[in-house]
Amino acid sequence: MTIALLANDKKKELMVQFCIAYCGILAKHEVCATAMTGKLVSDTTGLNVFRFLEGKGGGAEQIASRVAYDEIDLLLFFRDASQQKMSEEEDTLLRLCDMHNVPFATNIATAEVLVCALGRGDLDWREIYHTDRKKEINLF
Repeated sequence: MTIALLANDKKKELMVQFCIAYCGILAKHEVCATAMTGKLVSDTTGLNVFRFLEGKGGGAEQIASRVAYDEIDLLLFFRDASQQKMSEEEDTLLRLCDMHNVPFATNIATAEVLVCALGRGDLDWREIYHTDRKKEINLF
């Protein structure tokens, strides 16, 4: 499975600590992230993290496009909830995850539930979903 990581500036340290705690589970999957989040997580945990552009430089959009093409199976986005309004990128990611049935956590509590479920195999339905989507696409 492919797990995407994003974190607002105020939440990057929390993401790093989260990835340290769940490194054993994350290491069994492909992990990708925006540039700085990916660097921090990789440098601290030793995880192999594919890095997109900086979040504000297009990295969030790159991840969004991967979601749209069913190439992301789980999205963890630790966002700064003190911001008054969701950014356009955040709104797009949420909408695309809803459209493509991608589990999406915006805080550490939900992320823990999803990563623990991933470790137990509870998200294996994503593999079936990918197979069904490929069949659906090939019908046309």
